[in-house]
Amino acid sequence: MNAVKIMPCLDMKNGRVVKGIHFTDLKDAGDPVENASFYQKEGADELAMLDIAATLENRKTRLEWVKNVSSVISIPLTVGGGISSLEDIDLLMEAGAAKVSMNSAAVKRPELVRESVKKFGSDRITIAVDAKRNSNMPSGFELVVSGGTKPVGKDAIEWAKQCEDMGAGVILPTSMDGDGTKAGYDLEFIKAISDQVKVPVVASGGAGELRHFADAVLKGNASILLAASVFHYRILSIAQVKEYLRCQGINVMRQEN
Repeated sequence: MNAVKIMPCLDMKNGRVVKGIHFTDLKDAGDPVENASFYQKEGADELAMLDIAATLENRKTRLEWVKNVSSVISIPLTVGGGISSLEDIDLLMEAGAAKVSMNSAAVKRPELVRESVKKFGSDRITIAVDAKRNSNMPSGFELVVSGGTKPVGKDAIEWAKQCEDMGAGVILPTSMDGDGTKAGYDLEFIKAISDQVKVPVVASGGAGELRHFADAVLKGNASILLAASVFHYRILSIAQVKEYLRCQGINVMRQEN
């Protein structure tokens, strides 16, 4: 098994890191540059930064946030929020992003996934798949966009498969039902996607204790573990998580710095 990666996530709004529950009730969680620098020193393998209000506010990701954060880290930075064109991706890469994560725009115009992969390469294109439970969908999970505010009447698992077919290099599923709850990742949702795609799958939404990280790998088949609240509020350290995973027989990335 390839080494599992730990990826803290900076959800951004008004220049600050924020964290909510079920995508709402946002609370301040610190300065993005300070957090980014801290996480790299702690042993994070990658970092995600999501401009969570960009799509809702009908604007692009703030490039200055990307420049500020990328300037203090050397680990790969994945940036998402408000990306709807190849030009947007170009600007983010110039600002220091190693990868981009798309959601709403890809759903609106799937051809954007193919175009992005062709221009930038599969490994630089992540597709975020936000979903909530809906028994009317074949898989039981319905795709939602615009920061979780708009259900689109499309099966989330089917969409993940379609994105892989179009060349996406990583799938980042987030269950609205689990987001920010610290009650554990939505293993059913993660496994439903990892069973259907061969590309790396990111576990996201709901990590609250050490066993949740191991469960995401052993039960959900995730290969990248994204978390926010437990790291922002210093409930767990990245070193603790990595040591616990090793004790569970899971191969994790070694810190190089």
